[in-house]
Order: sequence, then C-alpha cells, then structure tokens
Amino acid sequence: MNDKKQLKITFLGTGTSTGVPMIGSKNPVRYSEDERDKRLRSSIVVSWKDEGEEINYIVDCGPDFRQQMIKANIESIKGILFTHEHADHIAGFDEIRPYYYRMGPVPIYSDDRVLKSLQKRYEYIFTTENRYPSAPEVKSTVISEKDRLKFHGVDIIPIKVMHGDLPILGYRFGNIAYLTDVKYLPEEEKEKLKGLDVLVTTALRLDSHKTHATLKEALELVEELQPKRAYFSHISELLGFHAEIEKDLPEHVFLAYDGLEVFSEE
Repeated sequence: MNDKKQLKITFLGTGTSTGVPMIGSKNPVRYSEDERDKRLRSSIVVSWKDEGEEINYIVDCGPDFRQQMIKANIESIKGILFTHEHADHIAGFDEIRPYYYRMGPVPIYSDDRVLKSLQKRYEYIFTTENRYPSAPEVKSTVISEKDRLKFHGVDIIPIKVMHGDLPILGYRFGNIAYLTDVKYLPEEEKEKLKGLDVLVTTALRLDSHKTHATLKEALELVEELQPKRAYFSHISELLGFHAEIEKDLPEHVFLAYDGLEVFSEE
C-alpha cells in the first residue's frame, strides 16, 4: 500500500468501558499522579492534509465525546466511523450537534447491525417525521470488512475483529491500523495488516478476559503482525501503572495515553 500522506492519530481516550479510574475504585492506579493513568473512554481522531485542508475523521464517539473534542480542539470533522454498538463507543452520539450546525448532516460509517442499534437508541436523530428542531442529522453509509474506501486521498480498509463472539470493525488508514476491543483476529483479516507503520490494539489487563486481549495476547499479536511500532489502548486500571508496564515492553511497543499524537512514516 502506497501511503503518500502523513497521517496523525490523536488518542482522545485510551480507557476501557468504565474509564480509569473507575467510579468508587480503590485500585492503587486511582491515586496515581501520572496523568497517563487518567483514561477517558477509547476513541481516536485520524488527521491529515489534503490540498491544504485539515481532514479529521473520528473513530467512535463514547460518553466522553464532548470533553474529548474540546480538549483536542477539533473544530471540524469529515465523518465518524463506528467500530461497534457498545455504550462506551456510541453514548456521545448526540454531541455531534455542533458539527451538524456547522456542516449539515454528519457522515457516519458502520456495519448494518451497528446502524440499526443507533437508529433504535437515537430514533430522534434518524426520524423524518416531527423532528425536534435541534436534533442533529446524519448521512449513513453501511460498510463491512469487504469494502475498500478512499477518503480525501487516503485508503481506508475495514478490518473484521472478534470482540469475544461479537464481530466488530477495526480500520486501516493508510499504514496505520486501529483495532479496539480485540480478543482475536480471523486469519484472513491478518492479511490486511501487513506492512504497518503503526498498529493500535487492545491490552485490557494482565489476567484473562473473555472479550478483550490481555497484555500477553496483545504482545503476541504484535509479534505476529510485525508493525514498525505498536500502541496499546482500551486499558483498564487492572493493567497497572502506565510507567511500570511500559518500561518492560519491547522498544517498539508503547502504552497509549490520552492526548498522545502518533504519526505514520512519510
């Protein structure tokens, strides 16, 4: 794949569904003074320049979406790609209203199951009758792992990811891949992940989990796919302190943290 544009990922959130720290937690990570141990729900913005224009695509909009957009100063977006329908990935959907007011219907991309879930949970956004005056509008496109997309000069490839028994979507943007809520990848999907500059994947915690990869499983995936660099996200407080875990990782593997910016190779 020939990626002629330099892409940037900004990690808007790197935490698991409860965020870090979790409400009422007594875990030692709760008391950490390291800002990298404060994690909002997982989401990224992928950015690049196209003919001088700043292009921003969001992956997922969870319950921290408004806070994340303000903190990252994301004034405009071209669309939102959804990985799956769990609340920590869609619960900020109503917060797209300011973008709708500026740009009109917001393009969204998801598989058919996720779109139906959004239509059910946010019926007032999708209805064409008796619309609430300030409700946002969207322009929906159904995609699957069989599709190949091209946004503003960048190739986008949906990746089928298994979140336990639930098939969800990850995305490859040029030579950067973002895979959240990973437990494992079907063998045929691994072919789409060759030659990566950057791989982002899940490392929930140290102990086994039914629907998310552990740190050990994440490291095994990195070893198999051989990206130039790898970053772990969707992290729970049970993984431990950021500084302690990262110092034992291979030199090309890192823990992501909120606000981190990562670039593809030129």
